[in-house]
Amino acid sequence: MLLEDQRLIHEELERLQQAIADRFLLEPKSVRERLRRDHEIAYFLNRAYESAKRLQAIYKNQSETYDKEIQAISTGDPYDAFYKQYREIKDVHQRYPNMPVENLEQSFKRKLPGDNDPVFSEFDSMFTGEEAYGRFFDLTYMHDLYLNLPSSQGSRRPTYLQYIDIFDDFSSIKRSQKMSDSYFQYLGYLAGYFESFMKRTRPLESFDKIFAAFDKEFEEKWAEGSIPGWQEGVDNEDDTEMKGRGDSIWCDDCKKEFTNVNVYEHHLSQKRHLKNVAARQANAKAENNTSNGDTNGISVDTKRVKEKAIAEREYRIKKLAAAMQTERGDTRHNVERRQGMTEREREQELAMLYAEVEVDEEEKREEENKSDEEGKIYNPLKLPIAWDGKPIPYWLYKLHGLGVEFSCEVCGNYVYMGRRAFDKHFIEPRHIWGLKALGITSTNLFREITSINEANSLWQKIQVEKKKERQDADNVIQMEDGQGNVMPEKVYLDLQKQGLL
Repeated sequence: MLLEDQRLIHEELERLQQAIADRFLLEPKSVRERLRRDHEIAYFLNRAYESAKRLQAIYKNQSETYDKEIQAISTGDPYDAFYKQYREIKDVHQRYPNMPVENLEQSFKRKLPGDNDPVFSEFDSMFTGEEAYGRFFDLTYMHDLYLNLPSSQGSRRPTYLQYIDIFDDFSSIKRSQKMSDSYFQYLGYLAGYFESFMKRTRPLESFDKIFAAFDKEFEEKWAEGSIPGWQEGVDNEDDTEMKGRGDSIWCDDCKKEFTNVNVYEHHLSQKRHLKNVAARQANAKAENNTSNGDTNGISVDTKRVKEKAIAEREYRIKKLAAAMQTERGDTRHNVERRQGMTEREREQELAMLYAEVEVDEEEKREEENKSDEEGKIYNPLKLPIAWDGKPIPYWLYKLHGLGVEFSCEVCGNYVYMGRRAFDKHFIEPRHIWGLKALGITSTNLFREITSINEANSLWQKIQVEKKKERQDADNVIQMEDGQGNVMPEKVYLDLQKQGLL
């Protein structure tokens, strides 16, 4: 039995190594396929690690187990032990005649979507529709939590797009407001989401080492007192009595925003403001008396421990956000793009995403189940494939001019097949983004222009004409001074202000 267990584990390890090698040889065609492959490899690595631990334990206790088996055989008839094990195996199979036996060859074989695969079943529900299989963040819940924080009630409530840019900027929140339980819970949810997102999108990385490095770096900076905003004995509440946000002024005592400086200065002399200032000073004095009373510094130490826990979560969120800058930028562009769409268009886009996944799965299944008699589709001219999976007719191919290539330098020398696709691409995001990268803001006049030099020269010509039109508009009205000198109105007014006329 001991040798059989060893042989079975060795076979499992070899098959796991072969399965991992087969997965690495695959070339995924999409982000979804790459993620699924990585999760399968991570699952096999964990299983190999557990099997290796069991095998190591068997080799470690091998001598003791062998001694027991030899003693059981040598003390009596050697065939008694054999027949005893034989009867036990036979009884088990009689009680469970249909008990399945694990086939290692089939267990590690690459499965198709829809098969009984534990890895694929978990992967299919791992991401939300907003995350698009790990391409974007889904911070809608975190945005709602942020808006409900007490620290955000007095300031302008950021939109979801603005929140993507500021979720790791904690300098705008006061230190006293960070000590609330709701803020600590919000940081926990945010840090937990980014850790989960990183584990789901990068399953082959060693996160224990990464997070341990984060903790070590934080402990060193905390001991040095170099964590911004959390230096001992420094409080960012007393930096200023008011804070401006753009053209507005915020009053911390009255929790009110003013858009005019004169109105704010008049507000400072009002009874309500003076009453709020006195109440704040009384509360601050009471807190100082409590912290310096009979507690012998215990409350101060407890507060510092809580500050460290909050600072640690803030530091981890910053490090995680810095490690996923690509996903953050893609999320921002995706939100900007989806803001210009209607609710129906968003639903259609999400339905198309799931439909493409189902089509890809069905195509893979059909390719795997295709018999040898059918063979490959005969397509020597390499015609485009129609909706039924067959090449389109040659006359339709010639009618639409799909054999003619049109290259666009503005789009990065992208090649469009057919005149219809070429004409359509001038209003598509790829071409518009290329023009904006050249500094061209008005894209309506640049149709049929595919060269970068032509686009730049036309844009310069348009700018010169606009400048000339502005100059001509300024020189329409002519003025005459006392000496009979004729000049534009603007020059005349400038000279008049300087007293030269």
